[in-house]
Amino acid sequence: MAIGFPFEYVGNLHIHSTHSDGGGSAKQIAEAARTVGLDFIALNDHSYLTQLHLEDESYHKGIPVLVGSEVGRRSHHYLAYNIKDQVDDESYSPQEVIDAVNRQGGFGFLAHPFEEGMPFLENSTVYTWNDWSVRGYTGICIWNFTSRWKENVKSFWHGIYHLIFKTYTVKGPSQKTLETWDKLCLKRQVVAMGGSDAHGSYMKIGLLKFTPLSYRYLLGTINTHILTSSPLKGDFITDKGIIYASLRAGTCFVAHDGLSPAKGFRFYFTRNKDEKRVEMGQEDAFSPGTLVSKLPKGGMIRIIKDGSLFRRGYGGELSIKITENGVYRVEVFRKVPLFGWRPWIFSNPIYLR
Repeated sequence: MAIGFPFEYVGNLHIHSTHSDGGGSAKQIAEAARTVGLDFIALNDHSYLTQLHLEDESYHKGIPVLVGSEVGRRSHHYLAYNIKDQVDDESYSPQEVIDAVNRQGGFGFLAHPFEEGMPFLENSTVYTWNDWSVRGYTGICIWNFTSRWKENVKSFWHGIYHLIFKTYTVKGPSQKTLETWDKLCLKRQVVAMGGSDAHGSYMKIGLLKFTPLSYRYLLGTINTHILTSSPLKGDFITDKGIIYASLRAGTCFVAHDGLSPAKGFRFYFTRNKDEKRVEMGQEDAFSPGTLVSKLPKGGMIRIIKDGSLFRRGYGGELSIKITENGVYRVEVFRKVPLFGWRPWIFSNPIYLR
């Protein structure tokens, strides 16, 4: 049986550079990405702080650097990709932003829709997504490392603790985000992606000045793994198309690679009648078959069907006979000494209608 997507690449999405409120240039960020072993990165500088800097789109240090935008100010932040011109974030409504991106042949994701903010220093300032009547977006960023880390910092001492143990104490996707995503997926395909929201900027407390979350650290945390039918070629235009095609289609999954490298995870469905294989992100007419989850290392596997827990298993693989239609996805947790089960991998769904 042929495998439709034999190639896997790991990228970090949603990164800010010196073009907006980040602390590093595209080349410096690419160097950090190369150091942690990424295959691609995407910059999403704030639209109200900079024009679209497409001159940075190319291979740097052997890493394809993609340039998009984070459109929005006080709320409704939209991660736009494959656009040619900056989108107006001041006079456009959320729907008009999405439409403007689509008219350029681009696509996008709702960013950190239900973040809660940092109680310490930032007064729990949030940039949430409030208008759920919008249409035409590709998906949702379900897991943002920086947003979820900030929510733990309630005081100076909380900050110290969560800096020391940041890899193990960062929260997984919020329950509200997952519940909203599951409800949307019952109606149509909605792609999940994740990112670091890396800024690489410093903080100042009294005389103390430091960078709590460096690019090198953050680019090794919440990544999006894409699965493709053809390999990256080393030609930027071609490879940009391959990467974006996977993100648009949802043939990808989100993982905290800082907890444990997730490369090699697979989730697919095989129909009994003809052994057709349906990959994550794909939709097909339902027919009985087997749902398979394979992990690169052992963990707790949770199969979610139509937004509810369907089955739980432990180890490196879980195969389940499926006899009814539904939207199926996987959540994987990895056990860490002292910290218990920590969120690790979140797949895109398989839609069996």
